[in-house]
Amino acid sequence: MHPSGSDRVLVIMAKAPRPGQVKTRLALSLSPEAVTGFYCCLLDDTLALARSLGDVEVALMCPESDVTELAQVAGSKASVVAQKGEGLAAGLTSVFAHFAERHQRRTIAFNSDSPHLPRSVLEDGFETLATHDVVVGPTYDGGYYLVGAKASHPTLFARDGMGTRSALERLLSRARTLELSVGFAAPFYDIDVVDDLTRLAEELQLAPARAPRTAAWLKEWELVAGQSWTNSRTGKGEL
Repeated sequence: MHPSGSDRVLVIMAKAPRPGQVKTRLALSLSPEAVTGFYCCLLDDTLALARSLGDVEVALMCPESDVTELAQVAGSKASVVAQKGEGLAAGLTSVFAHFAERHQRRTIAFNSDSPHLPRSVLEDGFETLATHDVVVGPTYDGGYYLVGAKASHPTLFARDGMGTRSALERLLSRARTLELSVGFAAPFYDIDVVDDLTRLAEELQLAPARAPRTAAWLKEWELVAGQSWTNSRTGKGEL
């Protein structure tokens, strides 16, 4: 964990790795145990990515009920802070109220399922905050994988639209209402459905060191998925 005196804070939005509580859209294709195991790998590699940045305080923001379990996961890698209120909007509001309201530090909230993101994107995000009030990293599905600010803006994250294809549009609309200048990080994708797993597996096959635990899990998953597909075609099992 980097010292709390740092001007830069990277906060990972996390949940305790419990079946049925994380990456729920993947549960349509994978068993709850597989989804949980995958999420553990994503979170571990995301923590490693965060710690690879220089002079950055690393923290996890999570529901209050998850603090004890995530503190065991994080160990000395990051502090764990309980959000105030329920849901992602409350979590994001808590990030900036806790880390940026009094100290005016450059603070970025980052999702826990993009450990394959190039470190340079996070570095650029902090640089963007030097000249803008807010930085946003858009996803290709209309959401965003990171958002940063230098101060707390309680109305920036409203409950409506979180987790939908209009999430980014709504965020930008509220930023305009608050007259905040917005800079952008490079567009990226997060991991929600099996097609995302396939894309990620292809990327990490070429560069497994970017997210080693996740790469190892995906390699095993591809073997199992391939075997299941073969068996389904020969009448020996189902996909």
